[in-house]
Amino acid sequence: MNIFSEIYGSYFRITAKLMKKEQLSDNEIIKVVNNEGFRDSVLFLPQKLIPQKDNSDWGLFKRNTDDTLSPVIKNKPVSPMTTLQKMWLKSKLSDPKIRLFLCDDTISALEKRLSDIKPLYNSSYFRYTDRFSDGDDYSDELYRKNFQAILNGVKSQEILEITFTSGHGQRIHRKFLPIKIEYSPKNDKFRVYSMLIKCGRIHSSGVINIGRIEKVRQTGQFCTIPVNIPKYLTKRKCSEPATVRVTTERNTVERFFMEFAPYEKQSERDLTTGECIVKIWYDKQDETELLIRLLAFGPTIEILAPSDFRQKAAERVLNQFEIFRHQT
Repeated sequence: MNIFSEIYGSYFRITAKLMKKEQLSDNEIIKVVNNEGFRDSVLFLPQKLIPQKDNSDWGLFKRNTDDTLSPVIKNKPVSPMTTLQKMWLKSKLSDPKIRLFLCDDTISALEKRLSDIKPLYNSSYFRYTDRFSDGDDYSDELYRKNFQAILNGVKSQEILEITFTSGHGQRIHRKFLPIKIEYSPKNDKFRVYSMLIKCGRIHSSGVINIGRIEKVRQTGQFCTIPVNIPKYLTKRKCSEPATVRVTTERNTVERFFMEFAPYEKQSERDLTTGECIVKIWYDKQDETELLIRLLAFGPTIEILAPSDFRQKAAERVLNQFEIFRHQT
C-alpha cells in the first residue's frame, strides 16, 4: 500500500490552493508560501510559481495586462483520496458520533461510494479505560436533532430557545447563544458552552450537557456583535492553575502530556531526573473531571497546588481507601 505520495505534500497543496484562484498578485503568492510552507520555502518556491523572464518557472501562471497572475489550467485542481483515506473514512462511518455532524443523505452517499472498501479498523478493537459507562446515546434521533440544531446555531451565531434539565433536576427554559461544542472523552458526552440571553442582552455564561436537552427551537434572532471566543473561554478559567509534579515512572511523562493535550499548560523539566512540573489551566466547572483524571495516574504524580485542590485530591484518596478497607 502506498501511504505517502508527493501529491499530498506541502508544495502540491500550496500550489493547488493558489491555482484555484482566478486572479492573484505576486505578493499573495509570497504570503501564502510564507504562511503555509516550510521556513526556507519562500526562498525558491515563489520563483517557480511567478513567471520569470528566463522561463525558469513551472509555467503554471500567466501574467495579465494589469500585472496580475492567472492559472493556465481550465479546471481547478483536485486531490483524489488514497485507498488508506477511504479505509479510514469507512471506519469512521461506523462511529455513531459522526452521524451527529452529517445528514442522512450524505451518510448514504458515502456508504454507497465506499461499499467496496474494507474498513481500516473495527470499533471492537478498542477498549476504553477510566471512562464513565453512562455516555450519551448518539443513535437517539432527538439527541441528533438537538445536536445539529445547536451546531448550526454555533456556526450562524443564532440565539436558540433551549429546554433542558439541570444536574440538580431543575427544568430550565431560556434563550441561549451557543458558543462552542466540546466532547468529553472521560464522560463520553457532548456539552455546549453558551451565553444566557435576557432582554436581548448577554446575562451570564454556562455549560449545558446536550444529553439533558429536551428541545431546541430557532428564534431567527442572531448575535450582531461577533463573540470573542478566546476572551469568553479565558473568563471561565481558574484563577490559579493546578500545579503537578510528574515523575518518569511507568512512562508517566509521555502518558501525562498525551492525556492532557487539549489543556493549556506550562511545563518545566528537570534535565537530571527527567521529572516535570506542569501547570494546567482549566475551566472551573471541569474541576472535578480534572481531579479524577489526575488521580488515575496514582502515585506517579503529585498535586502540589493550589492547596484547596490538593486537599480535595487527598479527601478523594482517603474516601477510596475507606471504601476499599470496608470491602476487604
